[in-house]
Amino acid sequence: MKSVRYFFEYILIIILFGLFKLLGYKISSEFGYYLGKTFGPFFRSKKIIKNNLLKFDSSLTPEKMANITKDMWGNYGRILSEYPFISSFRKGNLDEYIKIENKERLEEIKRGQPVVFVSAHFNNFELMAMIIEKAGVNLSAVYRPLNNKMVNSIMEPLRKKYICKNQIKKGINGVKKSLMFFKQGVSIAIMIDQRVSEGEKINFFNYPAYTTTIPAQFVKKFGCKIQPVHIERYEKINFKITFDEQINIDENANIDTISLKLNQWLENKIKKNPSQWIWTHNRWK
Repeated sequence: MKSVRYFFEYILIIILFGLFKLLGYKISSEFGYYLGKTFGPFFRSKKIIKNNLLKFDSSLTPEKMANITKDMWGNYGRILSEYPFISSFRKGNLDEYIKIENKERLEEIKRGQPVVFVSAHFNNFELMAMIIEKAGVNLSAVYRPLNNKMVNSIMEPLRKKYICKNQIKKGINGVKKSLMFFKQGVSIAIMIDQRVSEGEKINFFNYPAYTTTIPAQFVKKFGCKIQPVHIERYEKINFKITFDEQINIDENANIDTISLKLNQWLENKIKKNPSQWIWTHNRWK
């Protein structure tokens, strides 16, 4: 039954990507927003989203939760509609829609030692690794393959060709590959917002949540810097990518302390615009 569903999802993605390409970037983004907020709720548990939002802020009213959820689904749809235009972003044809703050930090990284870039699934998160690699930084990006292998067969080549050529599958083998790249002077980019069973329970919005400790392990092993990067959507189809100040880590800090500091950075970004984060992950399971 699952294989049948995956097949129809695959066909639907092919049709939608073709349609989006015909419509053009601006119209596709609006169409994607409509699709996301209309059909998105049928694909994920409303209960998980509600529970996550209450952990984020227990004072949220039903109306406020509904607005955040609707905009989140709309953002999901926009991201989907923007995948056919990743090649255009890479080639610079859509540079007018991306504003980069503190880009000079990438120049410093290019001249220095490799770093760990950390971020999360904010709006079109794919553009961050693309911008870093496009700026000339040697980069490897950790990713989680899609459950639908047929759809993944579309997305994986797209990521490798236009986003970041060094794609590393999440998992133990991925950690080993990341270490290999890092020792060769290649920076690593990792999303720190997903639940990982091999992680540690670290407070996230005051609730323990399994959290990746890979960035902290790299800091302890190599004494490297952590470079946070954040992307936000504004005026519907425009993006601002910000390279924040590198996070200062005390040399005596342990793995859990470092990981908590990264979670606190993430919390601050989510608070800024909660509808631009993806609330569908069972983060506190």
